[in-house]
Amino acid sequence: MNNKLRHAPSPLGELKKLKGARNINIEHKESLTGLERLAMWITDHVGTMGFFLIIFSWTLLWLGWNTLAREGLRFDPFPAFVLWLFISNMIQIFLMPLIMIGQNLQGRHSEARAEADFTVNTKAEREIETILMHLENQNELILQILNRLDSPRKGQRK
Repeated sequence: MNNKLRHAPSPLGELKKLKGARNINIEHKESLTGLERLAMWITDHVGTMGFFLIIFSWTLLWLGWNTLAREGLRFDPFPAFVLWLFISNMIQIFLMPLIMIGQNLQGRHSEARAEADFTVNTKAEREIETILMHLENQNELILQILNRLDSPRKGQRK
């Protein structure tokens, strides 16, 4: 047999030394501070239909009450709705930077996932190359064996 193939350094051994895949989702979640988690929670929930329905219902109730209720029960008179405008603007002013913070954190997480995917893909490529090298070596060995088996037969025919 071919001693060169038996004693060649194994690329498979090198692959086994490489680190396994990391769970970026857990790493990212563990790296967040309490305030960053709050920003992420707000970012995740503000962009939902549920939040829209809450704001829409609150607006309808507020404007309806202050338009249709008896004069003495109204607290933010039509047509100005000054208090409603003030509260709505404060909600927008506070949510805007929180959503931007959350989006920045999501972007950071996305970049980390892309790096992890690249690492996994690179390792998979190396593994595929190693498998192909082993298959080529096996093909060569099989051909050598077949040639050895055929050579005595050829000698007997002559």
